[in-house]
Amino acid sequence: MTEPTERAEGVVVLASGNPGKLKELQDALAPTGLRLKNQSEFNVPEAIEDGSTFIENAIKKARNASSFTGLPALADDSGLVVPALNGAPGVHSARYSGGGDGANNEKLLAAMLEFEGDARAAWFVCVLVLLNSSTDPSPLIAEAKWHGKIGKEPSGSSGFGYDPLFLVDGLDGLSAADLDVAQKREVSHRGLAVSVLREKLGC
Repeated sequence: MTEPTERAEGVVVLASGNPGKLKELQDALAPTGLRLKNQSEFNVPEAIEDGSTFIENAIKKARNASSFTGLPALADDSGLVVPALNGAPGVHSARYSGGGDGANNEKLLAAMLEFEGDARAAWFVCVLVLLNSSTDPSPLIAEAKWHGKIGKEPSGSSGFGYDPLFLVDGLDGLSAADLDVAQKREVSHRGLAVSVLREKLGC
């Protein structure tokens, strides 16, 4: 369990071991006073993400992190939804192909070969869940979507995941991987979800 001094300092465990996600969320949430620490610092095992929705999986991850640390927890569950593929990759976005980002993108491109125009529409979803304890009955939930469509080839060298294939609505054919960090933070699903969470926190 966590030492009382850490609890007194307002530490919130981030249900992730990803240092990039930690920095991105810590920077965005700095005005709230939350101090995030990755769950890997507490040797928290990964949660079993067997929910059918982003909200279910985010809550599972947050409760898991809080249960093992005794701290409030913040979880992020995100993914890409393509209506033409019946919502896939969806909650399985990170493990869509069973491989890494490159394999996921190749599988998505192959699946989209027969689709044109509006049928290539897609959106990213981000759900943030903040709870005070593992048994918190009313966690704060912030959800946002980022609309675009699936390109026919990768574009851009920034970002990660499906960013090179995601052409952002209203940005003249730019992909998410064409945006710099500041631009992406302002318009992305995660950036928008953070804004919703901050509003709910009164910050």
